Amino acid sequence: MHHAIQLRAATPSDHDWIHELRHRVYAEELGQHQVHPSGRLSDGLDGHNVYLVAARGETRIGFVSLTPPWVGRYSLDKYLTREELPLLSEEAPFEIRVLTVEKRWRSTVAGPLLMYAALRWVAARGGRQVVAMGRTELLDMYLAAGLRPVGRTVRSGAVSFEVLSGAVDELTRTVRERHGRTLERLRAGLDWQLDVEFAPRADGCEHGGAFFSAIGTDFRTLARRHEVVAADVLDAWFPPSPKVRAALSEDPGWAARTSPPTGAEGLLAEIAAVRGLPVDSLVVGAGSSDLIFRAFGRWLTPGSRVLLLDPSYGEYAHVTERVIGCQVDRLRLRREDGWLLDPARLAAATASGRYDLVVVVNPNNPTGRHAPADALRAVIEASPARTRWWIDEAYLGYVDPAESLAGLASVDPRVVVCTSLSKMYALSGMRAAYLVADPDTAGELRRWTPPWPVSLPAQLAAVTALRDPGYYAEHWARTAELRRGLATELARLDGFFSVDEGVANYLTVTLPPSGPSAARLVRECRRHDVYLRDLSPMSPAYEGRTVRIAVRDTAENARVVAACRSALDALRARTTAATPDTVAAGVPGGGVSL
Repeated sequence: MHHAIQLRAATPSDHDWIHELRHRVYAEELGQHQVHPSGRLSDGLDGHNVYLVAARGETRIGFVSLTPPWVGRYSLDKYLTREELPLLSEEAPFEIRVLTVEKRWRSTVAGPLLMYAALRWVAARGGRQVVAMGRTELLDMYLAAGLRPVGRTVRSGAVSFEVLSGAVDELTRTVRERHGRTLERLRAGLDWQLDVEFAPRADGCEHGGAFFSAIGTDFRTLARRHEVVAADVLDAWFPPSPKVRAALSEDPGWAARTSPPTGAEGLLAEIAAVRGLPVDSLVVGAGSSDLIFRAFGRWLTPGSRVLLLDPSYGEYAHVTERVIGCQVDRLRLRREDGWLLDPARLAAATASGRYDLVVVVNPNNPTGRHAPADALRAVIEASPARTRWWIDEAYLGYVDPAESLAGLASVDPRVVVCTSLSKMYALSGMRAAYLVADPDTAGELRRWTPPWPVSLPAQLAAVTALRDPGYYAEHWARTAELRRGLATELARLDGFFSVDEGVANYLTVTLPPSGPSAARLVRECRRHDVYLRDLSPMSPAYEGRTVRIAVRDTAENARVVAACRSALDALRARTTAATPDTVAAGVPGGGVSL
């Protein structure tokens, strides 16, 4: 009987086989370790490692081991100090280890499949860099896979290894280029049981918005919108102002067929009047992403160096790293600090002037934390003249519009403030945003702005929304109340490690280290037509177990809570059924430890 190749996370019953296969290969076959009477070889990191297994039916084919950076130590620490191998501290890589295949399967696709599965698992947890030890006599194979030596060789028993490193994106691309046809041929029959999609998105950028697949992206089943809770994007829970709806409904046929003002002159004038800014300091766009791509494409090259917060809005990493190819560094925000941005750390990181651009999302998405304007202004004003600052204030209304640095941006050529009108004004479908810069910078970007950058319906809606501040202030305040209530109800559920409110129109929930992954919770909630956002691909800081939930109205928040309760119960039941009381997954059994 034919069985598809299965790729899955190791189960408790796999660990005896893993220990036994390790012993056969690394003790008996290669002489890396001494032969042990038990015939088993365990690992000092077994309680922390993740093992992915390839099998065909009941026959196990091979496995690969992964050590995530949040473990705090690596196998390589046994051989080299952090001073000798600084990338372990600087890059926070995932360590890929002991890719091991049963002898009769070594000439098959099992090895490449396991390597590809490891890369997909790492990418799904926000990994950007991997480190590995490759046997010296097989160095050409590792080089062909895209790994590169870091200049360190270690010896273990009779075997010498090269320490290798590689970028996850590049390695994934290399594997797909070399084995892409085979992977696609196997895909249909592959039993892919990992909590990550088989293939990355074509554009390489992770976004929310999966809810629309449930409604139907062909727009033929729009009635489904009433059944689906779209909490995986940060669209407003409330409708736009009644005045906006009236403006759009007055003559929708005319608004649809008529060309808008070429340069959005009326919208620019309204923003200038409402925000107290010079009109020549403004540039409009079809959403903030339009402005990001347009500005960064003008300012940056592959030789540019950029500093991003981590975690933060993924579009910035996508544009700078993957589209332009800049050298990107990250200022890591820490869970133990409550994800707060420390102005002193930011000042220290930027004092040298090595950065062409520093991006700060404030309030930050997805952490929901806000850095006070005065503290941020002080850091910027003390920074070197060559460094440009991009401040994203898409969610500032939920804090206080007076906290904006737009005034500074209009006079300081180093500073640009970007503000989306989508989220704060319930206009996500319209796509309208603006940035503030000194007149010279703004003028340059306007020259590279195509005519009619914002549609007529969007201009009508945005202008009208800006003229109704009372409506929006009331709903921003109501958002805080809804967020607080949602956080309270989620905190009462049995299964979350923490619930973190933040200050904007979303919150995060984190699962315990021993619990299900964020991806599995998200997938289970979709069975109830409730869509949440798995933050794992955004940053390894989330350890694959944090979910972002957009604040919705009272009824939809209740559906979110109910879906989470059902999902946690279902996942708990499956775990209990799969794990015998006498076996602890990941805990080494007898035998000698590596």
